[in-house]
Amino acid sequence: MRVKLLRHTVDPEKTVAMSARLCYSAMGAEQLAEKLTDEEAAKLVRMLIRMGHLSTVEHVTFTFAIEGVSRVLTHQLVRHRMASYSQQSQRYVRAKGFEYIVPPSVAENKEAAAKFEKAMADLQALYDDLADNYGIAAEDARYVLPNAAETKIICTFNVRSLYNFFHLRCCNRAQWEIRELAWRMLEECRKVAPVLFEKAGPDCVARGICGEGKMSCGILPKVKERQAKGEGVADLFVKGL
Repeated sequence: MRVKLLRHTVDPEKTVAMSARLCYSAMGAEQLAEKLTDEEAAKLVRMLIRMGHLSTVEHVTFTFAIEGVSRVLTHQLVRHRMASYSQQSQRYVRAKGFEYIVPPSVAENKEAAAKFEKAMADLQALYDDLADNYGIAAEDARYVLPNAAETKIICTFNVRSLYNFFHLRCCNRAQWEIRELAWRMLEECRKVAPVLFEKAGPDCVARGICGEGKMSCGILPKVKERQAKGEGVADLFVKGL
């Protein structure tokens, strides 16, 4: 999986703070931006998030390039409707030696992994046979391609939509692949806007509670322990982070 932050709103935290200030100031946006210090912006952003006044965070957007993920993942990703997506087309891009994603549960079982890989090879052979020997167009030959097939997608979210995405998909109750994506995206966001995203994530990380009831993963005590020590928690949700 490869996740790269391609673009984001310039000075995201100042943009949010300036937007909030504008609502209560006689000054224009340019004057407010000149007068606003980083410390003032951080303080105001924290207050807005704490109070739940999130309309101003919608002015900030982040655009990601995502590769090495499955169609299983992107079918889930595009359910987050307050975002824009551009995905590699299986209709126009010929699947020559298509790459695929192997679930860890399959990869860890040698017999299962062998059968999985054979199935992928058989599907590739059928796809090529349809396209090369029967003249079937890629838009129809693709019907034999699996959910495991690798895909590439560019997506743009505003921050309010990202909060919702991280709240749902960083949780251990989320499916493993999109959970890894969510944490990698959050990591990228925190590099450029640490204050804006310091409270982003699942309830156990952002609010110190778990709303999953009987379905809880039980990780909350470990999260609180790590946070009390000022340590990161991403590796509790995704191996290798």
